[in-house]
Amino acid sequence: MTKLHIIAFDGTAYDIDAENGSTVMENAIRNSVPGIEAECGGACACATCHVYVDDAWTGVVGEPESMEEDMLDFAFDVRPNSRLSCQIKVRDELDGLIVRVPEHQG
Repeated sequence: MTKLHIIAFDGTAYDIDAENGSTVMENAIRNSVPGIEAECGGACACATCHVYVDDAWTGVVGEPESMEEDMLDFAFDVRPNSRLSCQIKVRDELDGLIVRVPEHQG
């Protein structure tokens, strides 16, 4: 299992054991992390699972692909470390990943 650290907009930390191959969004939903709405269910067709990847993890997580970049245009308060959590696949290299949920979703 890969350990994820998801920090809600109010500062509450959620430490989650995630299966490789799942997404950060799926694990946030399963663990009732507030602020991750995931209206499209992970189809990269909305921006309601927007997160900020901790700066120490941006290189490991990687850059968004073009479809995700297009959807990020609809997200609230996009930053250089913004990603859609539905597009971050859990894998061994992400053990300890830290993401933060913005105050609002797009």
